[in-house]
Amino acid sequence: MLFKVTEDVLDPRELEKELDKPENGAVVTFQGVVRDNSRGRTVSYLEYDAYAPMATKVMAQIAEEIRAKWPVTDIGIWHRTGRLEIGEASLLVVVTSGHRKEAFEACHHCVDRIKEIVPVWKKEVWDNGESWVEGDVMVADRDACAEETPAKPKRKRLTKEEKMKVDHEAFLRSAISSAFLT
Repeated sequence: MLFKVTEDVLDPRELEKELDKPENGAVVTFQGVVRDNSRGRTVSYLEYDAYAPMATKVMAQIAEEIRAKWPVTDIGIWHRTGRLEIGEASLLVVVTSGHRKEAFEACHHCVDRIKEIVPVWKKEVWDNGESWVEGDVMVADRDACAEETPAKPKRKRLTKEEKMKVDHEAFLRSAISSAFLT
């Protein structure tokens, strides 16, 4: 399976083997792993959640974007969910191509797009607290935002269900607009 959301441990060699073809001159693998620190805090572990049916569709959409821009042979994207300990892989991206330059560029773009549009949510857990993280920004709850920086607009912390709905609506808007553009 080229696009997968799973609670199983991610094995990069398994995905690379799935994409192995004789015409490949380059196989670029990105493995995102859980680190022990973030924003000056010691991270105990991460929790990932996803809207898997939509996530795999968006992963396939990203692969199509890449195929339109680079001459790649194949693209595989696997994302892990559940509790992940320090050092465990959370994301695998494998891009194969006839040449390394295209494979590296496409892989880099793929990872950036995954963080931008795939409906996967990450919670950082520390010794003294936790927070859902949106891309590179922590989702602040209204009270904390008001106490720390009163001049900034207050943001409501979305529940997982609310975030899924927002992501689903954005996906539908994107699908509709791309249907009109093609």
